[in-house]
Amino acid sequence: MRRDDRAHEAAPERLSAEELGEGLGERATLVQFSTAFCQPCRATRRILADVSALVPGVRHVEVDAESRLELVRRLGITGTPTVLVLDPAGTVVKRASGLPRKTEVLAALALAVPKV
Repeated sequence: MRRDDRAHEAAPERLSAEELGEGLGERATLVQFSTAFCQPCRATRRILADVSALVPGVRHVEVDAESRLELVRRLGITGTPTVLVLDPAGTVVKRASGLPRKTEVLAALALAVPKV
């Protein structure tokens, strides 16, 4: 995942299942912030869906940034697509903007997925 958005030096951000409107993944969650007319968001959706189907216990959740402005502001989302990688507790372990590559998403998941 290429570009990190602004660094968060404070305590790590956490998201709950209630905030996302869906449950968290058992091992990790890929949260995609999108907008309706964002062309790269469509490709990002396909990549994240492929990765979540490939890696057991990983869930992909897409959030419409325009309808969730309070969450967008709280997290400092400045553009779409923005992808957050959450660990099983909902803590953000990686964030990036722009169209990710599948290999980058898999590498980012290594930070979130608990070691067995």
